[in-house]
Amino acid sequence: MNLPPAIPNPEVKFTQLFLNNEFVNSVSGKTFPTINPCTEQVIVQVQEADKADVDKAVAVAREAFKMGSPWRRMDASQRGALLYKLADLMEQNIAYLASLEVVDNGKPYIMAVFEMFFCLQVLRYYAGWADKIHGKTIPIDGDYLCFTRHEPVGVCGQIIPWNFPAMMFTWKVAPALAAGNVIIVKPAEQTPLSALFIASLIKQAGFPAGVVAVLPGYGPTAGAALTSHPDVDKVAFTGSTEVGQIIMKAAADSNLKRPTLELGGKSPAIFMDDVDVDWAVREAQDACMVNQGQCCVAATRTYVHEKIYDQFVAKSAQLAAQRAVGDPFCPATVQGPQIDEEQFQKILTLIGKGKEEGAKVEAGGGRHGDQGYFIQPTVFSNVTDDMTIAREEIFGPVQQLLKFSTLEEAIERANDSTYGLGAAIFTKDINSALTCANSLRAGSVWVNCYNIITAQGPFGGFKMSGIGREMGEYGLQQYVEVKNVVIKIPAKNS
Repeated sequence: MNLPPAIPNPEVKFTQLFLNNEFVNSVSGKTFPTINPCTEQVIVQVQEADKADVDKAVAVAREAFKMGSPWRRMDASQRGALLYKLADLMEQNIAYLASLEVVDNGKPYIMAVFEMFFCLQVLRYYAGWADKIHGKTIPIDGDYLCFTRHEPVGVCGQIIPWNFPAMMFTWKVAPALAAGNVIIVKPAEQTPLSALFIASLIKQAGFPAGVVAVLPGYGPTAGAALTSHPDVDKVAFTGSTEVGQIIMKAAADSNLKRPTLELGGKSPAIFMDDVDVDWAVREAQDACMVNQGQCCVAATRTYVHEKIYDQFVAKSAQLAAQRAVGDPFCPATVQGPQIDEEQFQKILTLIGKGKEEGAKVEAGGGRHGDQGYFIQPTVFSNVTDDMTIAREEIFGPVQQLLKFSTLEEAIERANDSTYGLGAAIFTKDINSALTCANSLRAGSVWVNCYNIITAQGPFGGFKMSGIGREMGEYGLQQYVEVKNVVIKIPAKNS
């Protein structure tokens, strides 16, 4: 991957709501600050959407979705062409977008660039699908022609998180647009800037007015108005399980709008005693601490076979102590700050809880530096399954090392969780690998790798980690209604 030169102080070009292909102030005129987590300083004030703005956006979206509108009359292949154009425009602005993401989110620049390239892959993948979304001809009994149509759901409310702002934006909008829906996006209040810039590119690409709206705001106001609105047909959300439950209830109480929920996780990774320990330690720590640990599928429960446990612990502590934390624009940095003060304090509280309950701190365990929301890469040993840090999602650079004796034991303990987003097995034994692939209760199971997520493969969770799937052909299914059509043959005129 070629790394374009970073822009350490990118100019913020858009801070208003994006509605009907224009940037406008909110109805109330209220604004909120977006904060640089490295400096704890305000970057800019952003217009704050609330219920009145959601009502306006829904009305505009419904007009754009009417039969006979430019969007509904558009050939499916042309929808694909617009998605290709959007990807091209993002690629032309990749250094700016990645730099904007670093300032607003705090992630290392190299990671932000990687995510932007992934955004391009997602857009182009679904652009190719746009004119290939079709039904089937079904040979039913009798003199009838039976076929199905896959039609767009309608107005889709999409609420994206702060940990992967641009990436989650494309995960949501690409399949929805490919299928012909109209969209209202609420970006996370912590990270609205990349979504607003991409909105400007959506207009530049030539999408008709009203097809996409972007409304920055808070969950209890803008988000709640979107999920409970009777004229919104579908809601998609990535975030915490607690908020997902609120959204699902609002969807049910309003109009039974269809939910897609990608929620929390406490993912296990099992390391058998036949692995190369040095390699395994690196894989385990990257799986846990990627994106400052702010990853729903992070492998925070690291189960290590008792024969290699002590060696694994010692090497994990050494590796964590060497992990480069600091300025995300520095090429050597692999860990930036946490997203905000609230998340920073939550992680420190849970680290304290781990100490209180008897886990041993092998590395880290506190704040890094004296400015910004930086936390030391932290490794706990002597962790047991009943400890708070082994049960709750920490969403920070905190690794828990748990000892096991047999594969059967490890599988049973790994499945003992309300979550089921990701899981992994590291081993040279194919039988152990296939046993885990079949037995682990998770939406993604990786063998000798972790967090391999692609545009083509589905992603989502079992249990309280979510409903539905994103990415791949499975991701398209969330954005279409299946209509059954039956025609009498031959037709008889009475």
